[in-house]
This record gives sequence, C-alpha cells and structure tokens, in this order.
Amino acid sequence: MSVVKSPLSDADLKTVGDALRGALVDLVDLSLVAKQVHWNVVGPRFRSVHLQLDEVVDTARQHSDIVAERASAIGVTPDGRAATVAKQSAIGAVPEGWVKDVDAVQILVDALGAVVVRMRERIEATADPDPVSQDMLITLTADLEKHAWMFQAESA
Repeated sequence: MSVVKSPLSDADLKTVGDALRGALVDLVDLSLVAKQVHWNVVGPRFRSVHLQLDEVVDTARQHSDIVAERASAIGVTPDGRAATVAKQSAIGAVPEGWVKDVDAVQILVDALGAVVVRMRERIEATADPDPVSQDMLITLTADLEKHAWMFQAESA
C-alpha cells in the first residue's frame, strides 16, 4: 500500500526506492559510527579528530533526512530502524572502548570509502529512472568524498 502516488513507473520506483533506502541505511550508520568514535577518540590529535568527526555526523544526518524525505515524496517508505541499519549497512563494526586517534582516522577512511562506493553505484542506477534522485545522490556523495579526502590526508 502506498499513500503517496509516485510519478515513477513501478520498475523505476523499485530501482530508485532501493537506491534511496540503501543510501539512508548507510547514512544513518555513518552518523552512528562517527559519533561512537567521536565519544571514544583519544590521543595527541584528539581535538582535531573529535571535531572532524562531528562534521561527518552533521553531514550524514542532514543528508539522511533529505534522502528519507525524497523517498517519501516518490511513494517509498524510508526505513532507518536500527535492525535494518545493522543488517544492511556496508560499514564494518567499530571496536569497543577507547579508540586511538590514528585508529579513529582509519575507521573513518574505511567507513567513508565503503559508503562512497555504494553511493556511486546508486548514482549510476538512478540516472535514467530518476534524475532528481540522482542529483541528490551526486550532491551527498560530493560531501562524503570531501570528508573521505580529509580523513585520508590525516592518515598519510
């Protein structure tokens, strides 16, 4: 049952819906991972890494809302429930306890890398069926790639 009438065909709606739902899962998990590391980072670069992690959280949260609202606008129910995120995210597990600043940087390099790869696949998948969603995915991927660049530069 869909309360919202989609402007897309059923086949296009499936493709775009899968892309948006996947993007939402990855963004929710990215925000959780970055916040978990933010709370537990220690080391000589604590402050700079701590602040940089909050920037990732802000970006992921902002875009997750945009993605979820786009999904709703085309008749796809967003699913950011913890069980869904845990089952479908591309991001690996975060270690328990304190995280050294160098390890925190690597965790984010890996997490952002995994998410960017999947976002680029979604960009390609949505090109024909829904350029509006594709444009949104392009914008959010550009923001994530900027964060990925900054964390990679920290790990050099």
